[in-house]
Order: sequence, then C-alpha cells, then structure tokens
Amino acid sequence: MMECSAGLAEMATTRGGLSPRRRPAPGRRLLDIQDLHCRRGDGVRAYHVALPDLRLATGEVIALTGASGSGKSTLLEVLGLAAPPARAGRFLWYGGEGALDLVALWQRGTERRLAGLRAARIGFVMQTGGLLPFLTVRENLLINRRLLGMPEEDDHVALIVDSLELGDLLGALPAALSVGQQQRASIGRALAHQPALLLADEPTSALDPRLADRVLSLLLDLARRSGTAVVLATHEQGRVRSLALRRFAAELEPAADDAPPAARFVEPAA
Repeated sequence: MMECSAGLAEMATTRGGLSPRRRPAPGRRLLDIQDLHCRRGDGVRAYHVALPDLRLATGEVIALTGASGSGKSTLLEVLGLAAPPARAGRFLWYGGEGALDLVALWQRGTERRLAGLRAARIGFVMQTGGLLPFLTVRENLLINRRLLGMPEEDDHVALIVDSLELGDLLGALPAALSVGQQQRASIGRALAHQPALLLADEPTSALDPRLADRVLSLLLDLARRSGTAVVLATHEQGRVRSLALRRFAAELEPAADDAPPAARFVEPAA
C-alpha cells in the first residue's frame, strides 16, 4: 500500500511538461472520484482517510470540514497530486487533453506527467507562509507563470493585484508583510497562473475573524471569476455555513483491533 508522504509545499513550484490552461469554462467536469483511500504514517501512528464519492466541476467551491487531525490536509495532498492514493476505484481529471486516469498514471510511475499537471493546473494556499522569502511579492506572484512560459503581465494578473490590493506591496519581501498581507499575496500566487483547481488548507485560521472573512471572500470571488474550482479545508464550520458552501464532513470511524484509525469525508444529507 502506497502512503501519502509527499509534502504540500512543492505543489506551487514544480515544473512540468503541460502547457498552462486557459480560463476554464464554469460548470464543466473537472474531477470524478469514487472510493479514494489514503494511508498516512506507519504502525500505531497510521491513519486512514477515505473519500467515497466526489464530482467537482470547474468554478465550483466545496469545503472539507473536520477537527484538526481528521485528515483534511492528507486528502488535499492526494487531490493535489502531491501524494499517491493507497487505492481508488476511480480518480479522473477532465481537461483539454480529455479524461486522465490518475490512478493509472501513479501505477505506471509517470511522475513527469503528474508533475506537469500539478504545476500547470493546480494552485495551493497554505495556512501560513508559502511565499519564497528571498523573492519580492511581485516575483512570488509571477513565479509559476514564468516556469510555465506565460506572459508576466495580462488582464488576469492586473485583476489579482487590484482585487487583493497588492499594488503597493509588489516590491516588498515577505518578511516585511503582515500575516494578512502574506495571505493575500499567497492567494495571488496560487491563482496567477489560472489553475483549474485551487486547494486551500485552513487559509484563514491564523487571522482574526474580521480579516479572515475578508481574505476568504477575496479568495472565493477571484476563483469564481477565474472559473477555478476550490477545495477549502477548514475546521471553521460556522464560516462554511455562512457562505452556504457544499461540504464534505469527516466522519471518524472506530478502529478495529488491527486497523488504523480512519475518517470518511462524506456529503451530509440535505
């Protein structure tokens, strides 16, 4: 059984062989997942995460909810192609190249193809940080576009800078920014290359509630305007309800004698 061991940080900067995707048309199929499983850790520290069923469209926003340690980050690693699933009945990605069978790609060891898909089609916002400390905000914002051979300036970049109020911060290094400014810059970097999918791991948990609402609203508004699907991992269920987001909640399962603890992410009945 393969384990979810790869880190999340590489997702934002891995160079690959796919060309960048143009703005996705909202409402088109993006992910089709059934019976997805991941095992993290070994022995008594092992933890099993399952996603029985998920269909995600371009421009759609969903939330993964659950307490800290329930496996939200582990599931994001798999959805972001930073770690292989232990097993999956179906894990399909739909794009300009048709339906890609991601399980088959993992099994064949086609790391270059997966890296290219990850670099060109996926953006990631971490809980804190994520910016390269030796690059200015502008250089962080444009790094993925440069790696993908995209032009540094266009209407999309201008929209990000304006919406996230980054204009006066472009020449600053991350160390000179407040936590809120760093998160806005991280969101800009994650969206600058027009990914089809944005993964956000507790992106507002380090912010005070008023600033958290503003930053999350900016993230979701920009993603929707770009046609980017969003998977938001959060323990803040009140905020998810206030935004009326479709959600998948962690259901903890009692461990059998010789089995690791487990969680299933399921969509609650309406």
